[in-house]
Amino acid sequence: MATTLTITPKTIQLSPGSDVVLQGQTWADYEALLATRNERSNIKIYFNAQTRTIRLMSPSPRHGNRSRALSKFVESLLEHQGRDYQNYDPITLKKFNEKGIEPDSCFYIANWQTVLGKEKIDLEIDPPPDLVLEVDLTSLTQPQAYESIASPELWIYREEKLSIYTLESGRYVKSIDSPTFPGIPVINLMPEYVEKAWREGTSVAVRQFNAWLQSSL
Repeated sequence: MATTLTITPKTIQLSPGSDVVLQGQTWADYEALLATRNERSNIKIYFNAQTRTIRLMSPSPRHGNRSRALSKFVESLLEHQGRDYQNYDPITLKKFNEKGIEPDSCFYIANWQTVLGKEKIDLEIDPPPDLVLEVDLTSLTQPQAYESIASPELWIYREEKLSIYTLESGRYVKSIDSPTFPGIPVINLMPEYVEKAWREGTSVAVRQFNAWLQSSL
């Protein structure tokens, strides 16, 4: 299906599953697009000051299903462990004149109380999310894109594989273990159940995942 991008003073329209990159953009251009986007729109907007690009992405149903399923499994793990959290989806994370990012989902865990009741996250005063989730189907997320946001842990789900990155000295380093869930083989678990959610239904996969938690942890 061909990509169709329409930007007017009142709205942005992008065909589902499309990914468009605009070159030679500024922070003002980015803020203008954010203001133009309708609140009901599912279009994600990213800004990179270093490359002067704005990326617009309209998730497809298969992207949305995997993203929601991955987030649900993280919630199940946290609730099974009796841990409090605050989940944001969608959310815009910005570093002024540097970066604008809109992850598929993110979790405040250690710092969950600091963001309660907040409509927007201001990284000048608020801590970054403890865990950020990205699902890649039509595009490739580079871990470096999140380094200025400085979340301690980043998950990127791509081609039925989960990659875990942890922040060390301001740079993301690939890891086989999750600091958020030490001792739990999430790198193997998540792809199995995320794909099960797509093939057999999210409710089925969540029930089976919760049953696994009860029997194994």
